Amino acid sequence: MVPALSPSRAADFMQCPLLYRFRVVDRLPEPATPAMARGTLVHAVLERLFDLPAGGRTRDAAGELLPGQWTRMVDERPELSDLVDEADPARLQSWFDDALRLIERWFTLEDPTRLEPAERELYVETEIDGLILRGYVDRLDVAPDGRMRVVDYKTGRAPSHLFEGKALFQMKFYALVLWRLHGRVPTRLQLVYLGSGELLTYEPDEHDLRAVERKVKALWVAIERAATDGDFRPRPSRLCDWCGHKQLCPAFGGVAPPIPDDAVVLALDPRASGAVELVTAPPMAAGATDAEATADRRAPGSPRAGVVR
Repeated sequence: MVPALSPSRAADFMQCPLLYRFRVVDRLPEPATPAMARGTLVHAVLERLFDLPAGGRTRDAAGELLPGQWTRMVDERPELSDLVDEADPARLQSWFDDALRLIERWFTLEDPTRLEPAERELYVETEIDGLILRGYVDRLDVAPDGRMRVVDYKTGRAPSHLFEGKALFQMKFYALVLWRLHGRVPTRLQLVYLGSGELLTYEPDEHDLRAVERKVKALWVAIERAATDGDFRPRPSRLCDWCGHKQLCPAFGGVAPPIPDDAVVLALDPRASGAVELVTAPPMAAGATDAEATADRRAPGSPRAGVVR
């Protein structure tokens, strides 16, 4: 099997090798959370809104899409129904209202009547020196002259300057794949933070993306080494408060399950290490983003990166 890596699993290993092990090797179940389900619902509505004619992409139209998209989600994952008491009309309406507030905030940041995405929920994949990189792009805008804008929606808050680099890694990962596929560096990377109503934008160049390529290759070497040695060490941080596996973490007095005999095979299995998710935020991400956003904000250090509030 050809090895594969997605930005989600790459981010897991960079955040905490033990988290990577729990998700890829042990494949521990992670119950759905309200934040994750709300994020999936909002993503679905923003994708489907562009099925409508430009003039029909209104706040009211977005609100009307919510019940149908939620029903579809519950049909596909019945356990989601445990998150909302649908027998209580008031609670169900409150659930939709929370999602609608995030969607309405998007309308203050972008005007969908003036946008015609080239692609939505675009699966991208390329191979670099025997390693497959793949993922899903929320939205790809392409200008008549071929310039590309890569857009990703986040239902959490924008991170502080201290965490902008981490937030942009996923976008640079996508930019690298698109560059290798099309031979053209995307002009702009844009993260849309619906929780705080902010845009984080970045304009990459070839130097940036070559650095990302080197980083991804080095990261895969580190994953291979950890798999071979069976050494997936925890890396405690503030994000641990949102980890669903905290009770199993030795850093907090827990006991991790015995590492499987076939851990090397599992850790490098492209079906897991390269797992891609239609919603890029893992279950803990909404809370984690809020934690990162509590750090002191500073002016962006690069003239090519910026937060629009």
